[in-house]
Amino acid sequence: MSTIGFIGLGIMGGPMAANLVKAGHTVIGFDLDAARRDALVAAGGTTAGSVAEATDAEVVITMLPDSPQVEQVVLGPDGVLEHAKPGLLLIDMSTIRPDTSRTVAAEAAKREVRALEAPVSGGEKGAIDAVLSIMVGGAEEDFQAALPVLGALGKTIVRVGGPGAGQTVKAANQLVVGGTYALVAEAIVLLEASGVDPSGGLDVLAGGLAASRILELKRKSMVERQFAPGFRIDLHHKDMGIALAAAREAEVSLPVTALIAQLIAAARAQGYGALDHSALLKVLENASGRTSA
Repeated sequence: MSTIGFIGLGIMGGPMAANLVKAGHTVIGFDLDAARRDALVAAGGTTAGSVAEATDAEVVITMLPDSPQVEQVVLGPDGVLEHAKPGLLLIDMSTIRPDTSRTVAAEAAKREVRALEAPVSGGEKGAIDAVLSIMVGGAEEDFQAALPVLGALGKTIVRVGGPGAGQTVKAANQLVVGGTYALVAEAIVLLEASGVDPSGGLDVLAGGLAASRILELKRKSMVERQFAPGFRIDLHHKDMGIALAAAREAEVSLPVTALIAQLIAAARAQGYGALDHSALLKVLENASGRTSA
């Protein structure tokens, strides 16, 4: 078992840190929110008063909102790398730009720190149930060293390449997820406008070729217009920006991705940024003049 510093105890990071405690690891958590730190203590972990204290561990995991926060916490003054001991295994599980991950890996190597990127998919429920899909970028030997830790957090854990590769796969994941939500939303709008019970209709879709994890987990809550955030529109908006930037860097055209990015941007503009990304349904209802309560 390892001593793990866990920085970022939000919707995803909180349950992930708790699962590491359940697996027998010693977890030292840090978050700016005192309530989140208290939740980790209630789950059996301990808390740090600073990034530096959380870095006094064999493994440090970061789970932060975006590239600027990772740059500040990992690369900035008084950050992880400033306090890291040689041999530390740094696993960034945030969803950020691939170029930021490559920079972190390069700077970590200068300090003899082993760095992996390991963004996840599965949402809050996947984090709670420890069944996340984890897409890892970095050296094979570091990946093997991280598997006992990652195994407490996810079910599908795959090294997809070197630095930056994990974030590129996550970008691909997010464009597929966004597109699927949009199409499920359009299906609901069509069924309801045609006088067809959407619950029964989506049950049929979920049992056929149109089946997806989103239909499995979200069809009931979408029909009932329950949009409590498992993954906020605001964060998916950020992720679609990453996907479009990756497409530009790779010099490929992703026209459907661009359309989905615009729908998610519309969701934010209409005030839905704090809702779950399944709230794309509200945007598509609005477009058809069928706004629900």
